[in-house]
Formats: sequence, structure tokens, C-alpha cells
Amino acid sequence: MPTPTEQFATALKLHSSDFGVELRANDIAKLQNYYALLLKWNSRLHLVAPCTPEEFATRHVLESLLMLRHLPPKASVADLGSGAGLPIIPCLIVRPDLGVTLFEASQKKSVFLNEALRMVQRGNRARVANTRFENVVAPTVEFVTCRALDKFEKLLPLIIEWAPKDATFLFFVGSSLKEKIETLLRETQQLKIPQASRRFLLSGRK
Repeated sequence: MPTPTEQFATALKLHSSDFGVELRANDIAKLQNYYALLLKWNSRLHLVAPCTPEEFATRHVLESLLMLRHLPPKASVADLGSGAGLPIIPCLIVRPDLGVTLFEASQKKSVFLNEALRMVQRGNRARVANTRFENVVAPTVEFVTCRALDKFEKLLPLIIEWAPKDATFLFFVGSSLKEKIETLLRETQQLKIPQASRRFLLSGRK
């Protein structure tokens, strides 16, 4: 019987075209290593809700990689509430040119994120900020993303105010929150997430 990481890799291969994502064999191997690391830590830290390897491949990793179509070469990104490293760790694996800051308030989850960054060998192009984003000045980044930040809807106005004035926001949201964000941002564009009836990747600016 295939191991969970083998099932995960098979699902990536089967569904990547649905998401418009091209993965090399080396990318899949590194994503498997990330998944294995997450499985090791998840029982202690509850990084993601329990799900099958196939669900993690599609609902979490391939969905995260949709963000890459918005990011030009050497793009700089702030990821708020990184937790399990989604969406930014899969993006870093496939696009090593990215420069990222991962904001995570939990010290234990920050330890996991630093371990994940060491695994993908991104050196000084990626760092973990073990703090709430609102407690520090925003780094000079081109993009701000958020996928699973606790109390996201409540914090949304603060996120928009906190971000650099020219930054583009990339938010993974449901249909109801999408409508609210569209009233707060300009130049919004939406991408319906494949295999999800009511989830979107929404981009916009202040």
C-alpha cells in the first residue's frame, strides 16, 4: 500500500493541470519532504485540520501555488499568520527566487516554520518573524498574503492599513468575505479556485 507521502505525490501529479501548475520531479520530491515534515509536527501543533494526502495536495498545496501566477521574478512577499507555511512554503519550493517574511505569533509554530525553511534551503531569502504583524512596521514588500489567519475578517482593515501603500494583496477567501474585500480594495481581480465551489484567490490594492 502506498505511503501517505506517495499518495500525496500521486495526487499532485494527477491534479496539477487542473490548477494550471507545472511541477518538475524535483519540485514534487521537495513538496513530499515538506508534507512529511508537517505530518511529523501536526499531532503536536495542530498546524492543519486532519485530511487525506489527496486533500492536502489539492486543498492546500496546489491551491497555494495558484498565487505564483501573480508573482513576478524576485517578488517580495509578507505572509501573515503563516502557521503551517501555507501558502508561502510551497511557493518557495517551486520559486526559489522569492523573498519572503513569514509572520507567526506562536513560538512553537515559528520553530516548525524555521525547520521547513531549512529543509527547502532558502537561506537569507526567507525569514520567520515570531510576532503579530501589527506589532511591527511592515517590511518593504510588493505583496501581502494571508490564507488562514485567525480572526482574519476582524483584522482585515488593520492588515490593509498596515501594508505598504503600493503593495498588492493576495487573499484566499470564501464568497461572502470576497464581497466585503471588494468594497475595501481597488483594482480587484478574482480567480475561482479549481475543485472548490465557493473559494477564490482575490487580488487588489489600497
